[in-house]
Amino acid sequence: MISIIVPTFNERETIYNFLEETVNQLQINKLNANIIVVDDNSPDGTYEIVEQFSRKCNNVSLVRRTNDRGLASACIYGFGLTNNSILGVMDGDLSHAPKALPYLINPLIYNLCDITVGSRYITGGRILNWPLRRYIISRTACLFGSALTSIKDVTSGFFFFKRSVIEGVNLDPIGFKICLEILVKGNYQTAMEIPFTFSDRITGKSKMGAKQIHLYLKHLYKLYSYKMQSKRV
Repeated sequence: MISIIVPTFNERETIYNFLEETVNQLQINKLNANIIVVDDNSPDGTYEIVEQFSRKCNNVSLVRRTNDRGLASACIYGFGLTNNSILGVMDGDLSHAPKALPYLINPLIYNLCDITVGSRYITGGRILNWPLRRYIISRTACLFGSALTSIKDVTSGFFFFKRSVIEGVNLDPIGFKICLEILVKGNYQTAMEIPFTFSDRITGKSKMGAKQIHLYLKHLYKLYSYKMQSKRV
């Protein structure tokens, strides 16, 4: 079975539609999966919408964190809530298209690879509704992380992997790029990039800002140091 971890913070305007579309795609494609929403006590009441939805859909559950905050830590927390053999991460703002789910999940089910990453930067992938500034920041971030992995879209937040990839691995990312942390530290042989269309949120406010850029640079430094130390062992 599959668990999809959805970290949320102030996603009230999109979360219902996201859950509805995602559940529908799971049913259409006959994917045996549950959705775990890990909400960081959103001031806008996102958790209330999720709780209401979960009452009518038994494969959707809510975890409301009141003492911690952060996308990466929410994902790690969610990983610890399930024993399912395949884990995944999606944003709840519909930037990660639910229609792409079978393309990311099926290669893992059929043992074609150990990790799948939804990619905006390979043939077939694209981005909608992004200002030039966001595109430049994203491409620069990928360039800075390119020596850490063969994956082109190192900043992707839409990915799935076999549980064995993180078993016994100390995940302690800085910031919000949990996928890159797993790509660098995880126990796996093959990773596959899957092209998808990333659509920027049409409601709410992006969480990308100077603070997140600073945290990403700190995270990169930490991962490069980790990789160098691993080569010496």
